[in-house]
Amino acid sequence: MDTGAINLTGLSIAALSSQPRAEQLAEKREIVQAVQALNKAEAFGQDQELTFTFDRDSRRTVLKIVNRTTGEVVNQIPAEHVLRLARSVGKR
Repeated sequence: MDTGAINLTGLSIAALSSQPRAEQLAEKREIVQAVQALNKAEAFGQDQELTFTFDRDSRRTVLKIVNRTTGEVVNQIPAEHVLRLARSVGKR
């Protein structure tokens, strides 16, 4: 599976919400398949995997590289301090 054409950093909930429901589901399915392919290929190492979460307070998609064994977050985009900043700005 070619994952080069998917721009994961450009994914936003706002963009998905403006699309028709069928397109949203198709795009989400493509993203899930891309993440599964990357994890299966061990693109981030044998003991690490890519995960997506949604931070409700900042309303941002969060990408994490997680150690499969320990559950430790190895890397995160956006970083936790950026999410805290976005949360504080959003509450004003």
